[in-house]
Amino acid sequence: MVDQFVGTWKMSLSENFDEYMKAIGVGMASRQVGNVIKPKFIVSVAEGVISMKTHSTFKSTEIKFKLDEEFEERTADDRVTKTIVSFDNGKLVQKQTWDGRSTTLERALESGKLITTCTAGAVVAVRTYEREA
Repeated sequence: MVDQFVGTWKMSLSENFDEYMKAIGVGMASRQVGNVIKPKFIVSVAEGVISMKTHSTFKSTEIKFKLDEEFEERTADDRVTKTIVSFDNGKLVQKQTWDGRSTTLERALESGKLITTCTAGAVVAVRTYEREA
């Protein structure tokens, strides 16, 4: 089920990401960098453990987890969140909570592209990735 996401993806389009970063409390300096970098997103699976790596010239992060099991995550902007990832209707749904706040990152495949929809309250950002050859 998650196997369709396995591979290396390069971001090709980012829409409304600055507003999303503001909504989750990211400072201006980090937002400026976050708006210009085009990270790679690498998904792998080994023995039931999923790895999601985000790699850029600015910062790289990796989370390893099992579906539907809560874990502690340190995000690229240094938030420490309680995170749970589920597989729902063909989508990887990542829910982060911290300090009474929450956000959802929903990843789906559409026309061979990986579409990540980031939602915080009423703010929605969409990031599009294309599979690297």
